[in-house]
Amino acid sequence: MTIKLLAIGKTDSSHLQELIEVYEKRLNHYIKFEIELLPDLKNTKNLSEEQQKAKEGELILNKLAPTDILILFDEKGKQYTSVELSSYLQKKMNSGIKQLVFLIGGPYGFSDDIYTKASGKISLSKMTFSHQMVRLFITEQLYRGFTILRNEPYHHK
Repeated sequence: MTIKLLAIGKTDSSHLQELIEVYEKRLNHYIKFEIELLPDLKNTKNLSEEQQKAKEGELILNKLAPTDILILFDEKGKQYTSVELSSYLQKKMNSGIKQLVFLIGGPYGFSDDIYTKASGKISLSKMTFSHQMVRLFITEQLYRGFTILRNEPYHHK
């Protein structure tokens, strides 16, 4: 199985980018993992929130293969502990999925088409974080999940 983290916009902070790369490299010891960043939309001043979500949705859908399993990071999603997330990852790997795609949406969330395509939603917290920080949190949590599955000492109960 491959895990892909799909997000809109680049990471502006070099410090955050360095940390993301640390966990990305660690994670690749366990599973094929990649981050794909879609460019921010241009000329959005004249677009409504719904129009912007629709345009972002088109970009996202064009990046997905028909067999991809799409999971959204959404404030209304299910919250997991790190141990629960590791079990979730194990179940996905056991199910024979070719590619699991985690999606961080744009500033206004997701279009209806994206919600329709999604197989699930995960919430990191009830709090709001910057999209750039969320990339780091997700990458670290995926790494933590795999260390839990291997009974490695990174995670402390």
